[in-house]
Amino acid sequence: MASIQILDKETLSHKTYLLEEVTYQKPDLEGKLHEQKNEIYYRPDAVAVLLADRAQEKFILTRQFRLATFLNGNDSGYLVETCAGLIDEGETPEQAARREVVEETGYLISSLRRIGAAYSSAGGITEYLYLFIADCDCRGEHGKGGGLESEGEDIELVQLSFSEAKEKLLAGGFRDAKTIMLLQHYFLTA
Repeated sequence: MASIQILDKETLSHKTYLLEEVTYQKPDLEGKLHEQKNEIYYRPDAVAVLLADRAQEKFILTRQFRLATFLNGNDSGYLVETCAGLIDEGETPEQAARREVVEETGYLISSLRRIGAAYSSAGGITEYLYLFIADCDCRGEHGKGGGLESEGEDIELVQLSFSEAKEKLLAGGFRDAKTIMLLQHYFLTA
């Protein structure tokens, strides 16, 4: 069977991250070659962290404005979601997860477990998303959180009891894929 060949790459944008139209040739299931074009957005890999306070049976989530959701039918543009962010150059996924938790929530985490990883939108984005569950104590003092002003973040903390989160999950109340995956994993393995 013939291999995949990249025939051409055209830069469409390089403002924040690279967006290219890639022309390539690949074999179909019978081995016949076909030429195709796709727009590919090259984004850094990312992390998502579900914060769980097991003693109080609560999750600490974030609520923030997401323009893309507003442009695609989310009337308020706000989502309740897990902590998440891009992995900086030179960071491991674990280091990025700990950094993002402090930046967004102000909490220090006592343990961090990687539960999986997946492409966030394999049809056109290169980003690979590492998924974590972290234990924390939401009773104690915590730092400022709220995100970074330099990144335009304005993050509100949301605490949901385990039962409230499960009810919301089962009712289809979460609209963020990484949050849904992490909560499903938590409840399936708890």
